[in-house]
Order: sequence, then C-alpha cells, then structure tokens
Amino acid sequence: MPIGYVPDGLDGARADAGAARMFGVSRSAVEEAAGRGDLILDGVAVAKSERLRAGTLLEVDLGPVRVVQVVPSLVEGMTIVYDDADIVVVDKPAPVAAHPSLGWDGPSVVEHLAAAGFAISTSGPPERQGVVSRLDVGTSGLMVVAKSEVAYSVLKRAFRKHEVSKTYHALVQGYPIPATGTIDAPIGHARTGEWKMAVDPKGRRSITHYETLKTLRAATLLGVQLETGRTHQIRIHMAAIRHPCVGDVLYGADPVLAARLGLDRQWLHATQLGFRHPTRAEDMVFVSEYPAELVSALEYLS
Repeated sequence: MPIGYVPDGLDGARADAGAARMFGVSRSAVEEAAGRGDLILDGVAVAKSERLRAGTLLEVDLGPVRVVQVVPSLVEGMTIVYDDADIVVVDKPAPVAAHPSLGWDGPSVVEHLAAAGFAISTSGPPERQGVVSRLDVGTSGLMVVAKSEVAYSVLKRAFRKHEVSKTYHALVQGYPIPATGTIDAPIGHARTGEWKMAVDPKGRRSITHYETLKTLRAATLLGVQLETGRTHQIRIHMAAIRHPCVGDVLYGADPVLAARLGLDRQWLHATQLGFRHPTRAEDMVFVSEYPAELVSALEYLS
C-alpha cells in the first residue's frame, strides 16, 4: 500500500490528484480508493476532494493489482502498409489504441498484429512490445512497430533524437493567423482530468509547426509537423491558439459542428512517415490517404 509524507509542492492540492502524483498511479484508481474509504490522511479516511497539507501522512489502498492482458483480435480497417523481418508499418483507423492499457477496453494495434500472426520479439512490457511511438486513439494514420530487438533500439533512439519525419493533416476550426507558423508552448497534465493534457508553464517543451493547405467554410486544412512528440500535442496546441481540431470536443471543438459532420473523433490524420530503416540504412517514406469519415467532412465544408 503506497504511503508517504505530503511534500511542500503538493500543499493545498486535491487528495486524488496529489496521491496520483506522489505514488505514480492513475487518478481514477485513487478516486475508487476514496470511494471505498481507502484514501487516508493522518489516519483519517478523506474524500477525493480533500485538500492536502504539507507534512501530513498520506496513504492509499489501491486494492488488487490489475494486469493488462493482450487479447489477440483483428481490427476492421487496419491496413498493413509494409512488413519485413524488422518492422511493420500499419495504417491505423480510429478509434484504435496503439496498445492495450488499463484505461482502454477497445481494440489496439498490438492485439491486431498478434491476431494476424506477426511475431514481435522486443523488450518492454508484453502489451507494449514493439511500440516505439504512438498515435492517439482518435487519430488515424501511419505508425511503425518494431519486430526485432535491434529495430526497437534503433527506432526508439531515432524518435528520441527527432530523426523521424512525421507529417499530419489537421482540419481546424476557423482561420489561423498567421497562416504558417510555429507554436512553442510547454505541455503538462491538466488539473481537470486524468487523461487530459494542457499548456502548462511547468510542462515539457513542445513545438509544433503548421502551414495552411486549404481554406474551407469555417475551417482550415493544415499540414503539421512535430518537433517534439508530447501526448495530444497537436490537439492541445491548436486549442491553445483557439483553433481546435474539428470534432475534438475534449479540447473545445464545437459539438454541433462535429455532429453535423458525423465526427465522433478529432479530424487529425498521420499522412506521412519517414525514417531510415533500422538495419539496412535505407531511407523509407510511407504515405496514407484520408479515411472515409474525414473525406466526408472535408467535402461537406468545401
């Protein structure tokens, strides 16, 4: 059972958020513990909204440890773009996660590859084997998975050193000014929700480059390249300049427009992926077309 003294930096924080940060667990797990009376501050059970005081003893009983399991299952719409002994490149539909997790009970790339008979032999937790970079559940497009340990190591390093070229297309509300620009704003966890991120002065540096590709009715199609790769980066940065991705209700998009377009996800697609092959030193570039639901939304606004 995690237990520790509340540091000065968490003085005044909510008990659920503070415990999640102190012990490296999910906020939802702490909330469940609080609901059972298992969130304890100085020997007294407290509500999840209780404010912490520096120097007090905080403990949380999380109950039985849940284990993520890989359940092989084919995903409709998943396309294998390229495959060899070291890597497999997939064109991921939405809503599909990169890998299974405790917070997600839908389909994933890892489980699709397992069901399709692809042998992934890399280090890391079983549910994340081969995953060197992820796409959001609601973002479609290209993603590379390592099949061998050498490919896993080389590609992880390439992503970390920003040697991989990733181009996204994003349909955003309104008309960004300037039409071509760079957003340099740090990103961290939002205080309002466990899975939500936000621009945060104390967050990690995050840089997004964009250019206008086409102007539509009440929206703009952008080409986007990432200099960094933070969770939800494009979505957060577009929302920060008040031009959220169409359909991205979580980050402030117009729900009426999303419904009119039939979108239950953000209009965001990984259109191009380029990298040097991990064992052959050959430059490779892959391109993906828009899925039907994104094409339909574009046609409606054209």
